Amino acid sequence: MVTTNKRLKEYYYSQVIQDLTNEFNYKNIHQVPKIEKVTINRGLGEASQNSKLLEVSIRELMTVSGQKPVITKSKKAIAGFKIRENMPVGISVTLRKDYMYAFLERLINLVLPRIRDFRGISKKQFDGRGNYTLGLKDQLVFPEISYDEIDKMKGMDISIVTTAKTDQESLALLKALGVPFRDI
Repeated sequence: MVTTNKRLKEYYYSQVIQDLTNEFNYKNIHQVPKIEKVTINRGLGEASQNSKLLEVSIRELMTVSGQKPVITKSKKAIAGFKIRENMPVGISVTLRKDYMYAFLERLINLVLPRIRDFRGISKKQFDGRGNYTLGLKDQLVFPEISYDEIDKMKGMDISIVTTAKTDQESLALLKALGVPFRDI
């Protein structure tokens, strides 16, 4: 859920903008990269044929993000995967503004340190346009989800979309916000 605490957003506007302007010699404050949105995606797998598993996945993503997820449906039938047209194949949530900053703050400070043998996240997950995607293997790293409520481990992908033009600028932005990257 969204909290009224806006520490990460205030830190971005008070400190990160100045640091990035000095580092990359931006002439205008609007050239400084910022985070546009955060999307959380989960493929359903066998939950696409079981409505109870679909509801459990929706409830988990709603608990984690604070928003109701959108169900992604298949565009065409694929017999090899037992998928028919308009069958649910995934769910996704797009977070913006205060929801986004609240989620990122929890991800950085609570969720990532709870991962077993965590030494930082990889720098290789940038897409070449300044966006970063992180995959989590299970949902138990989120403190909102109780161990007793889940029946099967399901992962999710978290994509952080920035206005940065290059991966180097995006890396500097995410490091300045406190994202723990692994030193290679």
